[in-house]
Amino acid sequence: MKPLVKPFVPSRLEPLLFAFLLSGLMSFFVTGIATALHFGADFAMNPWIEVWLPSWPAAFIAALVATPLVRRLLKFVVIPMG
Repeated sequence: MKPLVKPFVPSRLEPLLFAFLLSGLMSFFVTGIATALHFGADFAMNPWIEVWLPSWPAAFIAALVATPLVRRLLKFVVIPMG
């Protein structure tokens, strides 16, 4: 099966790209849920985008800071293979 897009990001940037995409998706869903809970039936996209866009950079920084800590913590709870 042929890939849709030819890879173009150097592997050394994979951790940054991972944090960027993960933080974007997570902040998108979390702000969407919070906005829907706040506005209820009057939910609209405009307030959602207004809170999501500034929250994404904060989530990106949090992902960059938290990732090494989470990896270290996982070494205490995950049984190594082999």
